[in-house]
Amino acid sequence: MLGDLIGQESGQTTGQRVVAGEHGLAPTVETSFVGSGTLLGVEVNDMGTYSARLRADGTLHGEGQGILMSPSGASATWQGAGVGTITESGGNSWRGSLIFTSDSPEFAALRGAVGVFEWEVDASGKAEGKFWAWK
Repeated sequence: MLGDLIGQESGQTTGQRVVAGEHGLAPTVETSFVGSGTLLGVEVNDMGTYSARLRADGTLHGEGQGILMSPSGASATWQGAGVGTITESGGNSWRGSLIFTSDSPEFAALRGAVGVFEWEVDASGKAEGKFWAWK
């Protein structure tokens, strides 16, 4: 069951590159971004990279990883996977899951939890995301 909203953030794409596909697969686009927001009520800065590949059905498959850091030094890492669509305005819309890892007491509630996300990116690279706990 979808649980409580545990975080949200705003971000910006900082770089992209195209990597050749292997074994006849389509090329992969790697996207790096920075963002800021809250996670479990703690202010955080997020930095991550994800790769996306266009699938034959027109959707995107993506996988990524990143690190969240608070001003007080608390941190968590995340790994995620999702499915995206290309929007009419030239951006992307994503839905997927996140696995968090953290030794910081501020993020103890993330241990053993799965997060699910919505992530919207406009054509200029501006992004907004929300994260829920999946219980």
